[in-house]
Amino acid sequence: MSSEPSSIRGIDVSKYQGTIDWSQVATAGLSFVFMKASEGITSVDPELSANWSGARTAGLLRGAYHFYRPGDDPTQQAEHFLATVQLGPGDLPPVLDVETADGVSADDIVQGVATWLDVVQKATGRTPIIYTSHGFWDSLGSTHLGGYPLWIAEYGVSSPVVPAGWTRWTFWQYSDSGTVAGIQGAVDLDVFQGSLEELRALAEPLPH
Repeated sequence: MSSEPSSIRGIDVSKYQGTIDWSQVATAGLSFVFMKASEGITSVDPELSANWSGARTAGLLRGAYHFYRPGDDPTQQAEHFLATVQLGPGDLPPVLDVETADGVSADDIVQGVATWLDVVQKATGRTPIIYTSHGFWDSLGSTHLGGYPLWIAEYGVSSPVVPAGWTRWTFWQYSDSGTVAGIQGAVDLDVFQGSLEELRALAEPLPH
């Protein structure tokens, strides 16, 4: 397996990429983009609005993620994310970025993450995706959230290590130092494990 195991490539962005020229990004052969929407219970990424509309105009499948702060109330964090970005037909499922402990115990982190996922799933009718690394997730000692799609972060390897509880990854962030037209500086690079048809199917809301 090569360092790019799929031809279905994408990126993820936040305020750190600054103002993005999405028309240029669209020429780079990318299929999807995830962007930071919110963090904790009050923070909103200042580039979200521009990125959210820009990615859609450029013809990219778009998704949004929430950076989880274990010290903040998980239900309030979920409600903050839901109020910040409105996912519609054709948007990718919501994502929870779980990568910091903030001094909170592993059991409390897992319980809070489960609460966030449940609140967001009930509100959107979509199964959220968990973004994490195998080192961080395995340190939590939990396997019972492996039913959620996994977006794994691991760089410099030919294939990522999947945390305990999962059997496969859905998205893989394989680099944090990519170069893409229309973006100044480094950007995270991702791939989707599947076909473009499968990615588009993932972007359709589940029937109610």
